[in-house]
Amino acid sequence: MTITIKDVAKLANVAPSTVSRVISNSPRISEKTKRKVRKVMDELNYHPNLNARSLANRSTKSIGLVLPPALDASFQNPFFAEVIRGVTAYSNQKEYSLYFITGKNEEEVEQTVNKTVRGRRVDGIILLYSKENDNIIDYLSEHNFPFVLVGKPYHYIEDITYVDNDNYAAAREVTNYLIDQGHKRIAFVGGESSLLVTKNRLRGFQDTMQLNGLSVKEEEIIFTSFTRDGGRKAVNQLMEQSELPSAIVVTDDVLSLGIISVFQEHGISVPKDISIISFNNAILAELANPPLTSVDINIFQLGYEAAKNIISKIEEPDGSEKSILVPYKLIVRDTCMKKEDLELVKS
Repeated sequence: MTITIKDVAKLANVAPSTVSRVISNSPRISEKTKRKVRKVMDELNYHPNLNARSLANRSTKSIGLVLPPALDASFQNPFFAEVIRGVTAYSNQKEYSLYFITGKNEEEVEQTVNKTVRGRRVDGIILLYSKENDNIIDYLSEHNFPFVLVGKPYHYIEDITYVDNDNYAAAREVTNYLIDQGHKRIAFVGGESSLLVTKNRLRGFQDTMQLNGLSVKEEEIIFTSFTRDGGRKAVNQLMEQSELPSAIVVTDDVLSLGIISVFQEHGISVPKDISIISFNNAILAELANPPLTSVDINIFQLGYEAAKNIISKIEEPDGSEKSILVPYKLIVRDTCMKKEDLELVKS
C-alpha cells in the first residue's frame, strides 16, 4: 500500500500541510516539529515525489473558485454572485484569471478539483463554502497546494488561511435583538447541517436562548436548502406544531424570502403574525416586500480578502497562515415586530 502525506500526518498528529512544509524545509515550522515529522517519515519509509513538487512551481496566473455542487442553485443565491464580484475586483488588479470548479454532486466536485490540481490548471484555489470533513481541504493540504477558505475550517484552524465573519457573535446579536423585542419562542432555520456557517450560527442562537432561560424545541431547529423549496419544507415543519413560534432566525436571505412567500400562501403575515430576521443582506433583502431585517456580512469584502490572500500565498509561499474576520452589521427593516405590538395587532 502506498504511504501518503495523510498517513504521515496522522501518525505525527499534525496537519497534512505541516508535513508538506517539513518536506520543503519551511522556516515557519519549528525544528522540534520537523524532527518529529521526519522521524515518522523514516518509520513509514515515506519518500515525497520531488518531480511533482518541481512541477508545482510553474505559474498559470489563474485562481480556481470551488462552488458547492448543483451550480444552478448556487447562482440563484446572490451570495455567490457578490462574493465572486469581490474576488474578481482584486484578482483583476493583479491580472489573475478565474477558473470555476463545481459539479452535480460532491464526488464530481472533488474529482474536478483533483484533476485541476494534477493538471496545474491554476496556481491556487478559493473554496467558497466550508463544511465538516471536507475531502477537498484534506487533498489540498496533503499536496501542499495553496488555498484559502471562505468560512471557518472544521479542522486544523491554525494551518489554514480563512476569511469569515464572527458568525457565532452575529447569531447571538440577532437572537438577543428578538428577545429584547419580547419574543420567547424562537425557531431556527439554517442550511445543511454539515456547513460550518450553519453550525456556528446555530451555536450562537442556542447559547443565547439558554443564557436567557429560554428553551428551543427540537422540532423548531430546521436544516434545509437555500431555496424556495427549502422555505416550504421549513414552513410545513413549523406548521405541524400546535402553535407557531413568534419569531424565526433564518441563516440566508433567499431562504427567508421563500419562507415569507409560503407563509403568505397560508394567510400568515410577516411581521404581523411572525417575525423573521435573516443573514447576508443581499440586494433582494432591501427590495423584498416587506423589506427584510438582515445581517450585512459584507459579502463583497469576503471575496476581496479571499482573493488578496490566495494571491499572497501564491507569490509568497512561505508566508504565515492567518484568519481574517470581516465585520458585520445588523440592518433593521420591516420583518420584525415587538411581541407586545404583535399581540395588539392580533387583538
